[in-house]
Amino acid sequence: MKKVTINLSNHPYDIIIDKGCLSTSGQWASTLWQAQKVAIITDSQVGELYAERVKKSFEDAGFEVAVFEFLEGEAQKNLTTVTEAYAFLVAFGLTRSDGIVALGGGVVGDLAGFVASTYMRGLPFLQIPTSLTAQVDSSIGGKTGVNTPFAKNMVGTITQPKGVLIDPDVLSTLGRRELIEGMGEVIKYGLIDDVELWQELTEMSGPDEILDHAESIIYHSCESKRKHVVEDEFDNGKRLYLNFGHTIGHAIEQTAGYGNVMHGEAVAIGMVQLSRVAEKKGLMARGLTEEISKMCQKFGLPIRHDPWDEKALYQALVHDKKTRGKTIKTVIVPELGKARINQIPLEEMKLYLEK
Repeated sequence: MKKVTINLSNHPYDIIIDKGCLSTSGQWASTLWQAQKVAIITDSQVGELYAERVKKSFEDAGFEVAVFEFLEGEAQKNLTTVTEAYAFLVAFGLTRSDGIVALGGGVVGDLAGFVASTYMRGLPFLQIPTSLTAQVDSSIGGKTGVNTPFAKNMVGTITQPKGVLIDPDVLSTLGRRELIEGMGEVIKYGLIDDVELWQELTEMSGPDEILDHAESIIYHSCESKRKHVVEDEFDNGKRLYLNFGHTIGHAIEQTAGYGNVMHGEAVAIGMVQLSRVAEKKGLMARGLTEEISKMCQKFGLPIRHDPWDEKALYQALVHDKKTRGKTIKTVIVPELGKARINQIPLEEMKLYLEK
């Protein structure tokens, strides 16, 4: 078992990384909560695999449990699904002394966290992430949100969970594409912060070794995210480093239609696209874009997207959360293991979108 403590002064909590821990999730929750009502929010795919196991574990620990399940997919991460969840919680009789558990990947974690942070002005919640992307990134740090037709995660909150429970064993049930897309975030951590992680990725042969290295890459990623979250909880400074590749990546996700390009895939494309232009401008070390491209390709991630609509992508960027008036904060990697914020005129992003 490995533990990472998010030592925020006003809301510390632990990330537990432990193989097989899904079956004892209720016991873990009982160390954080008293016996109460618990609503497990999950999607149709994860629910079929794990909802009953987690529900039974919570019931054995003394909780009264109900499961809200919505249709799987990024396209369902919207305010319509949120409203359906509110109705379910009202019918279940959930009050502010009760809690919510997010059981699933990034879509579930974002949506369930948003529901928990807004229902009755806020309920405590736990994260039990089941995808690699969620285990290394989205379940940690308190960002919640849902998509709108205008931009990804445009409506959301920053509300920390009471704890995060990660079972690396569940990754074995992911489809190959779903497993690989999580490596987009892992590669990002190696680039912006963790040279040791980058070296481990360099020594791996490719996707077939992901499960063998799961505990290590999850731990390294969580440690990197911990540092950024603790230093900048509300995303005004260095936590923005975590957005390397995301500015263009989010625009790709939106313009392609939510779910058609997976998050980690879009991040990989975004990292390569932005780095290619930044390197030409002398803002990044020569040859680093090629290293990023090769690493992404080794793990089966895409480095380009077709069709590439520069005008549509730019319009999506106008609504990006990192836009400030007529400027936008992008993230570059001047050298391996170091990141820097590069605030530029929004108009200049057109250069970074050139095919």
